[in-house]
Amino acid sequence: MQIGMVGLGRMGANMVRRLLRGGHECVVWNRDFGKSEELQKVGAQAARSVEELVQALKRPRAVWVMLPAGDVTEEMVQRLGRLLEKGDVVVDGGNTYFKDDVRRSKVLAEKGIHYVDCGTSGGVWGADRGYCLMAGGSREAIAHLTPALRTLAPGMGEVPPTPGRSGGTAQEGFLHCGPVGAGHFVKMVHNGIEYGIMQAYAEGFDLMQSQGGTSVPGDMRYELELQEIAELWRRGSVVGSWLLDLTAMALQEDPKLARYSGFVQDSGEGRWTVQAAVENAVPAEVLTAALFARFRSRQEHTYAEKVLSAMREKFGGHVEPAKAH
Repeated sequence: MQIGMVGLGRMGANMVRRLLRGGHECVVWNRDFGKSEELQKVGAQAARSVEELVQALKRPRAVWVMLPAGDVTEEMVQRLGRLLEKGDVVVDGGNTYFKDDVRRSKVLAEKGIHYVDCGTSGGVWGADRGYCLMAGGSREAIAHLTPALRTLAPGMGEVPPTPGRSGGTAQEGFLHCGPVGAGHFVKMVHNGIEYGIMQAYAEGFDLMQSQGGTSVPGDMRYELELQEIAELWRRGSVVGSWLLDLTAMALQEDPKLARYSGFVQDSGEGRWTVQAAVENAVPAEVLTAALFARFRSRQEHTYAEKVLSAMREKFGGHVEPAKAH
């Protein structure tokens, strides 16, 4: 299919590359035209303006917005709403708050424009591994986008379906989660869970690292090789995961994680998950504690925070803020 991509950052550009490899036609735009030119070299059509991108697409048009959540995405969706026509589709693939999706979709619906929110997980590795896609919107809009979603998703690969399953797209790595907002709601909770898993790994490795401290009795003092333990746990352990794989990679490169300060950002979804838990009166102690641990990391740093920071860099390319001088 033909699709427009607005925003060619770490994920947007890689998604275009994966779509192109899958035989799709991509028209791309980025504020920095140099990034558009890079993708033009591998088969994309580079537009010099959003207006040019829209004009280059055949109806019904599909424009995927891959920009940071907040005002930048809000302004772009409004802009596309003025340029697109009835039957066209706007996809927000960033980490937008699901309530904003619902509001935006109502504005676009007045012109007959479909709005799809698509939670996208895969980080900087998605170009090769594929992206886990959680979509919300009308059945008509999702059906139009399905060829692109199927290409972007990891596919079945070597992971067998859960016993008892009888088909469906979830086993391919993409899912129509429900009406507008449902995709980003599921992605929000996904990221809240991610906080909790990361925090558990971080605290565990911190505990093992601390067992070699001078406050521990000599006959119980262990100088554990954390990179070896991480590698061990990757094989047959019930705590194995891709996040553990990335932790093992970081520890192999630098067992002391000396280049990390332990200043850990939160990107919004963790806060929204806790807020939704409060609104729905759902206990979420682990997810809340994991979020608060990130707040604390900005005041004092432990080895646990260095582990968290290392994981964030490995899966998403998130770099710590520069140290103040």
